[in-house]
Amino acid sequence: MASLATAVTATSAVASSTKVLRSATKEEIKNPFPGSKLIKTICTHCSVGCGVIAEVHNGVWVRQEVAQDHPISHGGHCCKGADMIDKVRGTNRLKYPIEKANGKWNRLNWDDAMSKVSNKLSELREKFGPDAVQFIGSAKVSNEQAFYIRKFAAMFGTNNIDHQARI
Repeated sequence: MASLATAVTATSAVASSTKVLRSATKEEIKNPFPGSKLIKTICTHCSVGCGVIAEVHNGVWVRQEVAQDHPISHGGHCCKGADMIDKVRGTNRLKYPIEKANGKWNRLNWDDAMSKVSNKLSELREKFGPDAVQFIGSAKVSNEQAFYIRKFAAMFGTNNIDHQARI
């Protein structure tokens, strides 16, 4: 840990002494994304309804702030609300279905992926009954997504549902 701190300090000292970094201009501080729009919205993680001000530039969510005047959150956020932009902009998010075949990950189209999953679930339910499957929620899904997971489990015919915080 000490060597990491030393490396960071040394890097900072070099950067500041060689003028690699410059101070932001007043205009850059005021508006680093010219033409962006501030949109008041609601955090999607749970049903509390905390306020978020999303800054959108050319259709891309670039920054967010807590809505200071919001009657529910009173200018505060939980860690999930503060991380909401990273959930949307994360580069490591899965954006399309993939399947591992012969040791290699292959991209599938949505119709094929849905057919494979639904066929396997139907096969398991027919062969072993609906309680052979368990559905697991996550702290990373919104309140609405958790509702749909629960409804899907009930439609499937099982009460086997849990949440990752209990596992």
